[in-house]
Amino acid sequence: MDKSTLRKKYKALRENLADDSIEELSLKIANQALKLGIWDKTYYHLFLSITNKKEVDTTYLMHILQGKDKSIVVSKVDFLSNEMKHFLLQENTALKVSKYGIPEPVSGIEISPETVDVVFVPLLVFDHSGNRIGYGKGFYDRFLQKCNSNAVFIGVSFFEPEVEIPHEPTDIPLHYCITPEKTFDFRHNQLFL
Repeated sequence: MDKSTLRKKYKALRENLADDSIEELSLKIANQALKLGIWDKTYYHLFLSITNKKEVDTTYLMHILQGKDKSIVVSKVDFLSNEMKHFLLQENTALKVSKYGIPEPVSGIEISPETVDVVFVPLLVFDHSGNRIGYGKGFYDRFLQKCNSNAVFIGVSFFEPEVEIPHEPTDIPLHYCITPEKTFDFRHNQLFL
């Protein structure tokens, strides 16, 4: 299947999820994340979920990070430059939902991509090699390219992987992907239940 067909398929699958299912599955994903050996880091980039696109609710991951006293970094998208700027999420950080439905910081302390240790990556679909398909604008691929070489990229998905999906040389693969029941480790070809 081509990227466009896969996007349509997984948007439709998501659309069929009830709100209480999204909540339950998102909590399971957060609990799976606790099994990973990533909690000794400092800066964690977290996407803030687009509710109307029925994305994984990252509120549970945020609670874990706050409970572990980690620095949380969130993004603001600039559609003119096709880049994202990253800000430290603090108690007083004001968030505003953009016209695209993305909760974003109004302002704050900017953090460079090189500082980020772990990135939780949104996606529509992923495969057994860690390739992912997002919404097609390339924001995350450009961001991940700028991260330091030790940064860990973790996808989160309600659904199991496809065997293989089309990918370009500019697509940055994931190191892990967490589903409600499993965690896929692409660096070591392992599966955690």
